Amino acid sequence: MHCPFCGTHETKVVDSRLVAEGQQIRRRRECISCHERFTTYETAELLMPRVIKNDGTRQPFDEDKLRAGIQRALEKRPVSIEEIEACITRIKQRLRATGERELPSREVGEAVMLELQKLDQVAYVRFASVYRSFQDINEFREEIERLSTSDKTGGQA
Repeated sequence: MHCPFCGTHETKVVDSRLVAEGQQIRRRRECISCHERFTTYETAELLMPRVIKNDGTRQPFDEDKLRAGIQRALEKRPVSIEEIEACITRIKQRLRATGERELPSREVGEAVMLELQKLDQVAYVRFASVYRSFQDINEFREEIERLSTSDKTGGQA
């Protein structure tokens, strides 16, 4: 590791800790030459599957697009940034765990809906209305009734 202050190649690790729910390692380093300290973060480089859109085109997975969609659904809802980031992490883990190199966009949408349903039911209905292209108020009503039934039966709708 190069020292960001003097450029020397020799640094030593002073302290290491797991952060980001064990997904990263934070290392405090000290330069052997100038004795300045700095922090580095180490994460595993895991490739996300490509997304097959409904029209058949393939795109790289876009975490920013995922985050924007979730934040749009959660707009003005009492959900913290930490909860949103944890939700995104779980979605990415679920998609990677399939072991597939490519996934239909439908699977990404279903993973988002599953997480939103647990996180905030209003956001879930908002997202589902766009994702499933609700055409009228009856489709909203049916989805809300399905959610209510699922709550009463412990999630088994």
